[in-house]
Amino acid sequence: MSKIFFDTDCELWYTMLPELGCELFKMPYTIDGKEYFYDMGEATDFKAFYTAVRGGSMPITSALNAQIYTEILEPYFKAGEDMLYISFSSKMSGTFNHLEMALKPLREKYPAARFRRFDTKSISWGAGIQVYYAVKYFQEGHTTDEVLSYLEKNVNSFTEYFAVDDLFHLKRGGRISAAAAAFGTLFSLKPILHVNNDGELQVVTKVTGSNKAVSTLAEKVKSLGTELNKYPIVVLDADNKVGGDKLEAKIKESFPNAEIWRYPVGPVIGTHCGPGTIAVIFRSTAR
Repeated sequence: MSKIFFDTDCELWYTMLPELGCELFKMPYTIDGKEYFYDMGEATDFKAFYTAVRGGSMPITSALNAQIYTEILEPYFKAGEDMLYISFSSKMSGTFNHLEMALKPLREKYPAARFRRFDTKSISWGAGIQVYYAVKYFQEGHTTDEVLSYLEKNVNSFTEYFAVDDLFHLKRGGRISAAAAAFGTLFSLKPILHVNNDGELQVVTKVTGSNKAVSTLAEKVKSLGTELNKYPIVVLDADNKVGGDKLEAKIKESFPNAEIWRYPVGPVIGTHCGPGTIAVIFRSTAR
């Protein structure tokens, strides 16, 4: 038997869970002193979260503790499963240190079980789209070894770009340096960010105004996109429906027949990118 795991930082929508049939690690966030575990949008009040952040609340995220990992994983270890965890980028969190703490005694106690983690070197739907197609490949009857090979072949075949209102939230969470944040917010420019081949965030350019940000993201799809007739383009927004709608419309100008999936940025990712963010994820010639 085999079992695939993924986490809510991949941001797949809750309605997809029955279809995919995977086990889920729910990543936590805290706002106004209360801890939540992201539910993939099932009961999340996105408007309330972003309204609180705009009003001055400072949400934080934290790593899952080793005990939670153990509670989720031990039944599968005990059953001797062949487990594959398709995760978000290791460069984005220290949670995988806690995972390793949980795995060591489990591996010693249940040596017949097998657990492996594949690092998508992405975040949000940049990771989620890899999870989605890997699970579909698995459901076609392929083994976990074959799924791993599929993931390794395709890890750089999807790319993600996003525009943030400012870099404060990313700097506060340690995702970028203070120097990069200061430079990026100079003159009220809109930073355009990218997750590189190493799974790290980098500022690729700065543009003036939201319309230019939309045009820049749409141009990335036009210049780097491939097989867009076979794979969806995912457009995200963090309480910025107007910006998301503009981005969708701009992409449709170049790709009128493209299938576009629209989703909100969840609170865990939104803690670090901040309200107003828009993003696009798509099949690409290169990351």
